Amino acid sequence: MSGQTWNATQYALNGRFVADLAGGVIDLLDPRPGERVLDLGCGDGVLTAKIAAAGAKVKGIDSSAIMVDAAQKQGVDAQVMSADALEFNHEFDAVFSNAALHWMRNQDTVLAGVHRALKTGGRFVAEMGGHGNIAAIQVALLAVFSKYGIDAVNAEHNYFPTPASYESRLQHHGFDVHYIELIPRPTPLPESGMRGWLETFRRGLFDQLPEAHRKDALSDAVQLLKPALCDDLGKWTADYVRLRFLAVAL
Repeated sequence: MSGQTWNATQYALNGRFVADLAGGVIDLLDPRPGERVLDLGCGDGVLTAKIAAAGAKVKGIDSSAIMVDAAQKQGVDAQVMSADALEFNHEFDAVFSNAALHWMRNQDTVLAGVHRALKTGGRFVAEMGGHGNIAAIQVALLAVFSKYGIDAVNAEHNYFPTPASYESRLQHHGFDVHYIELIPRPTPLPESGMRGWLETFRRGLFDQLPEAHRKDALSDAVQLLKPALCDDLGKWTADYVRLRFLAVAL
């Protein structure tokens, strides 16, 4: 997840909804007792532990040492490893990923590694940001960061594909796509609102600014987004769109 930095405590406070809303993709995975599952971009291990609770033998990997440490403290078998340098060969019955693939810039390298990690007939089940995800947030950040000479969208290192484009990419890497869907998911944010979201999920972007400008840039982004994403009770909703899929390694 290059380009982003993570704080496990901050993530737990401001980003727990990511795991809380993952029921659909967990159901799609349908983890089975005894099978080996790789959690790609496991974060703090909350979902990894849920999969393990179903009886699967789960290995979590993440490029953030801070998040891997948090996962290990939950008893998860996790290690630091980049998704574009997977070290597995036909070992897993399934690869699972939630809210992580869109952080990975080298998509073709990642998908080749996932295919290599799976046994023939193994499942690749994932949910990620899809086309149109956080569109309003991106436009606001483009406006704010242009004042500092930074292209916010490219600096974010995010990738939000359409179903057609990602299905084609999966097929190119030897997968048979059984299901792929774009799912609009307006997501109520916790009490910290948009400020907390930006501080958590755009931490790496704001870190590119001189420290003296970060507070003003953050306030400017929040103010720009308020008319679109904050209701008259002060409740914030993020404009999420998710891409969910199930593919099988041929």
